[in-house]
Amino acid sequence: MMLRRFALPMLGLPRFAKRGVVLALDTSLCVLTVWLAYYLRLGEWLPLEGPARGAAGASIALALPIFIGAGLYRAIFRFSGWPALMTVTKAVGVYAVIYAAVFTAVGVPGVPRTLGIIQPILLLLFVGASRALARVWLGDQYQNILKQAGRPKVLIYGAGKTGRQLAAAMANSPEMQVAGFLDDDDRLHGHVLNGQPIYNPSDLAHWVSTLGISTVLLAMPGMGRKRRNEVLALMRRARVSVRTLPSVTDLAQGKVNVSDVRELDIDDLLGREPVSPNHILLSRNIAEKVVLVTGAGGSIGSELCRQILAVGPQALLLIEQSEFALYAIHQELEEKLAGRAIRLVPLLASVQDSDRLHEIMATWKPDTVYHAAAYKHVPLVEHNPAEGIKNNVLGTLRAAQAAQNNGVTDFVLVSTDKAVRPTNIMGASKRLAEMVLQALAAAPSGTRFAMVRFGNVLGSSGSVVPRFRQQIRDGGPITLTHPDITRYFMTIPEAAQLVLQAGAMAKGGDVFVLDMGEPVRIMDLALRMIELSGLSLKTSEYPDGDIAIDTTGLRPGEKLYEELLIGDNPMPTNHPGIMKASEEYISWEILEPHIHSLEAALQINDVGVVRQMMQSLVTGYIPAGEIVDWIYMAQEAEALALQVAH
Repeated sequence: MMLRRFALPMLGLPRFAKRGVVLALDTSLCVLTVWLAYYLRLGEWLPLEGPARGAAGASIALALPIFIGAGLYRAIFRFSGWPALMTVTKAVGVYAVIYAAVFTAVGVPGVPRTLGIIQPILLLLFVGASRALARVWLGDQYQNILKQAGRPKVLIYGAGKTGRQLAAAMANSPEMQVAGFLDDDDRLHGHVLNGQPIYNPSDLAHWVSTLGISTVLLAMPGMGRKRRNEVLALMRRARVSVRTLPSVTDLAQGKVNVSDVRELDIDDLLGREPVSPNHILLSRNIAEKVVLVTGAGGSIGSELCRQILAVGPQALLLIEQSEFALYAIHQELEEKLAGRAIRLVPLLASVQDSDRLHEIMATWKPDTVYHAAAYKHVPLVEHNPAEGIKNNVLGTLRAAQAAQNNGVTDFVLVSTDKAVRPTNIMGASKRLAEMVLQALAAAPSGTRFAMVRFGNVLGSSGSVVPRFRQQIRDGGPITLTHPDITRYFMTIPEAAQLVLQAGAMAKGGDVFVLDMGEPVRIMDLALRMIELSGLSLKTSEYPDGDIAIDTTGLRPGEKLYEELLIGDNPMPTNHPGIMKASEEYISWEILEPHIHSLEAALQINDVGVVRQMMQSLVTGYIPAGEIVDWIYMAQEAEALALQVAH
């Protein structure tokens, strides 16, 4: 530590001053080696007087010009290596020949002749050692300075225990260097904590430019949502990148590590306060029961499985048609079991396979089914409408009938806001799936059917947040379909919790709607992500910005705005985050033959008839454009080519 303290001022000296220091060092070494040579020759320490002083003076007068001529003082000592030591050896060799000729061969009264041999040897050792020490001492320190200078400077928001632990963990981090703290407590401003100053957050913009801050690390995991939103707004104005630590619960075990620092949570980007779960509702249909989840490997399905496992069912059946997705969620849940006596059963199956579903439910007799299996990507389903309807409508019907026939108590469909006045096949198919369950629920049955409708979930497959993050990392541009496109958003964990709680309130045929808060403009979300990455928007007015935003046009079936209710009469429930809608439906006696006719049209992929039937069945379904089924378009193009040829 002491060497480091002296090395930094030394490296900061101008070049001529450094050469002066080395000249003074070599002068001292000339005197020292003469004195040591006398001791080695006579066996006692003598004062440098008379002939001894003359021998020291002669050494200085002879050595320094030779060293200067050899270029010893033009070398950068912190980079000294074998070539530099060879230069020292040659220079001292020339010096030794002359010095020995004077004091050994010719002789000087009062000076032992052996001094002319001993002193040059000592001088070679001392000068060479001084250059080697300079390399080790200054060179290593210089490299450390370069490394520190190359590391981004960060401020830690929060000078409490978490902030102190994070600063200590980052002391030797090769990725970032801490330049100070920010804290809301004005009593701390201007003070120093563990060698780092504490600044006022309101002065952040000043310190960002003055200190060259690139990132702020939020180390206040217990901060409330309102204050957190205010802090994030401050960061956006300061044009600084923001990273955060997990919640207090996640940090409960052990100390804070640098690896805990991560990108902002998705709900930070959303800026809304998640609804606290009602644990009684959460456990009602799960605890000590056999639970089945379809689409268990999907975004919502996998989160439902995590939440269900945390409550503690007797057994959890995972149904998934994707082998890899099923393997991934099964492995993850196995690791979370931690020795608990919960049976996990991974089952490869398609929800369109009625026999397979009956076999599974007859074997394990599930108490509760959460039906999350669906094709949900709007453009893909629009281009493959028959498969989308088969999976979303017929798959729901097959699963519901299997549940009825095997004594399932509760069946909960995960639906979507795109089912409300749909403009695309995906939304229309989900609304028809809702209608199927409403019709089945109206008939006497031992199974309670319920539907839970909500908007987009942040972080799901196909979600804009992961895509925007990657586009920002790649330097842009961010692509969105329309500058005014607006969506409801919720995080996956919150949505899954609310699905479980809504299902527990079902009486039969209920359509629950989650409180999604205020709709979010996708353009505003993109701007927020750019600014919280410490970057600026690139436009024609500001061509020097970092990230541009390009609009590509609405995709097939895509709406500018989504709705959660068909009617305008939502009813409250016992949960503040869940409403109940009153939606019209068709009785099963009337709906069943239409479903059979639809299935027949799907089998031959008659997409024109399928679209007409969907319009007649689903109230409010108005297709946004022409038919874009890939097979239909290819066949149309081929027919047109034949007409032209003839």
